[in-house]
Amino acid sequence: MKSGIVWQPSLLDAGPADFDVSYDGLRRIELDAESWVDYCPGWLRGSDTVLAELLASADWGQRIVHMYERTLPEPRLTAGWSTDAVDESADDSVPAMVRDMAKDLGARYDVHFDAIWMNLYRDGADSVAWHGDRNRHVMERPMVATVSLGARRRFMLRRRGTSKIAHVLEPGGGDLIVMGGRCQHDWEHTVPKTKKAVGARISITIRHSRPASTSES
Repeated sequence: MKSGIVWQPSLLDAGPADFDVSYDGLRRIELDAESWVDYCPGWLRGSDTVLAELLASADWGQRIVHMYERTLPEPRLTAGWSTDAVDESADDSVPAMVRDMAKDLGARYDVHFDAIWMNLYRDGADSVAWHGDRNRHVMERPMVATVSLGARRRFMLRRRGTSKIAHVLEPGGGDLIVMGGRCQHDWEHTVPKTKKAVGARISITIRHSRPASTSES
């Protein structure tokens, strides 16, 4: 386990990891006529097992970001795979459960997920500012799926160009969030800092970042 990371396993989420292929409990939040978010609580069972594996095995690092004419360490750690991580021939360092999740999500939403990225929020001081994911720069309707492990943190959405918070979720413990349509273009999301005593959280972010050869999904 990565040194200095504190987390409290849940008594309700012990056991082997397995995700719900039926997607029971999934509900869709229609942000507008062209943007939506699917939320499926408890989609990944045994998520603490996956969290412990990723804490111990992933190559975590801290990126440098530019904010308000300053260069600062990003307030979270990151790791990931930028090649076709869901293919059998891809980098075999991708954990099998993460690869399987990406494949099943791709089949359900009929997209080719080609990248997996992970963010580690060590405590309440770690966060990410309002943003839309970068695959919006190359795709009209990019899809982003996120599986949250560990502590629950607020996940907020607002329409781009406004300051009013439209939706607040609090994913953790294996919850699934999928953002689709024009969500990355027309909406922004954030995981804000909190003064509450919270343990570690990992978000596994599964994206398709390249259009298909014939048409974009």
